Amino acid sequence: MKVNQFPDRIITVDAEEYLYFGGTSYLGLPANTAFQQLLIKNIMQWGTAYGSSRSANIKLNAYENGETFLANYLKAEAVLTVSSGMLAGKLVMDKLVQQTNSFFHFPNVHPAITAPNSLPFFIGNQLNPRLLDSVIEKITILTDSVPSFQIQPIELSVLELIPSNKEITLVIDESHSLGILGINGCGLFSSIQLPNIKRKIMVASLGKAFGLTGGVIASDSEFITQMVEVDTVVSSAGMNAAFVQTMADAAPIYSIQHQKLKANLAYIKAHLITSETVVFNPNYPVIYPEIEGINEIFKANNIIVTYFKYPTDSKVLNRIVITANHQKEDLDKIIALLNQNQF
Repeated sequence: MKVNQFPDRIITVDAEEYLYFGGTSYLGLPANTAFQQLLIKNIMQWGTAYGSSRSANIKLNAYENGETFLANYLKAEAVLTVSSGMLAGKLVMDKLVQQTNSFFHFPNVHPAITAPNSLPFFIGNQLNPRLLDSVIEKITILTDSVPSFQIQPIELSVLELIPSNKEITLVIDESHSLGILGINGCGLFSSIQLPNIKRKIMVASLGKAFGLTGGVIASDSEFITQMVEVDTVVSSAGMNAAFVQTMADAAPIYSIQHQKLKANLAYIKAHLITSETVVFNPNYPVIYPEIEGINEIFKANNIIVTYFKYPTDSKVLNRIVITANHQKEDLDKIIALLNQNQF
């Protein structure tokens, strides 16, 4: 279905209005008036685009401002912004290929952080035996913060079972946890404190909860310095400068919207009946209902959710997304339909 306006809590299709519970605008920022005005102000100052390399002699303060904010927000030593989350992942992987003996991936890891010849972290329900052998090597472990089609954050304590002869680098894609999970929405990065992890690297899209086209790499200062010197970074333009500055200026808006999202999730927790077919995590704004015909029921009640077929599954997957902009009456409507149709 084609639309002519950004789909916020309301979407108009063929001149008919529907409640919209889809997309990835978790904090509702693309349609937030204060956020839009902030972005327009920064476009007036920094222009619509800046096509020069950040290694050139002219340095825009917007990048330092935005990256300082992100480093503090994520509780990281340093960060680098780039033009997309996919690019952030690919840049990190290209660098780590030069520094890693073996890669291991959790199930369904995002394509942004895949590596050639990567081995599965699990075989069946057990750790891959290669992780437990006596070979002295540098390994990189690849995971999403919230695995695809799940609503609980990844459990990483299993990494403590890996012996000390493996020097571990952890790469975590936080595209669907940044702005949502953690203290004030800072994600999982700062909470990962396992003693046998030598280096942790976070990559994420900023185009989801943060509402701005771009990507981020966060890690220790040494690694970020290495990334700044990568040929692809040196020879390409950075993230839109007005967008980077807007991040720095939007801290109060991020906080307000995060609190609104938490309030909406608490409201759902208080009123939604959960079961095997409707599983809900009150800290995460996505529900995957497994109710036969639910998409037709939603549409008949003027509700649209995201739905698609996954390549490895024959059934249609429905993905309900709650945002900070949904109102109580919106939530009441979808809660009632889920409660009425799951048994």
